[in-house]
Amino acid sequence: MTLARRHDQGAIKIREIAAESDLPEKFLELILLELKNARIVDSVRGARGGYQLRRDPAEIPLSDIIRLVDGPLAPLGDAEQLRGLIAKDADHRALYEVFLAVRDAAAKILEHTTIADLVEDGKGTKGAGRKAGGPKLGGPTLRGPGKKKATGI
Repeated sequence: MTLARRHDQGAIKIREIAAESDLPEKFLELILLELKNARIVDSVRGARGGYQLRRDPAEIPLSDIIRLVDGPLAPLGDAEQLRGLIAKDADHRALYEVFLAVRDAAAKILEHTTIADLVEDGKGTKGAGRKAGGPKLGGPTLRGPGKKKATGI
């Protein structure tokens, strides 16, 4: 988030990023190395060196970062794996179809939310800054009989 917030300032030293992000420098080095290998950030050598985003934050979907760091976008498995289970396991087909729908909905939100959206909002609950046509964050309101209001995502 620091690199997105300070995108127009050039390369940022790792110690500054660590201090702003409240992360240990060694841990941050590993993340930045992954981001560099994925060509999301550049490293700049020298006295004024550090790290910077290769593209404008508005061009980097959150899905790219999550796939890089965590793997599949949903904890329910990747889409191809779920489609395979739907085709093979008739007894649990309906359940896997629900898992796939949840995965697809999560992927759509993450693909239409950029890191610039998160920085602009500052709270992580973006609606107005999402790309046109992208899903609205906030999710449906869920209530059961006699239950208090609870919101999704």
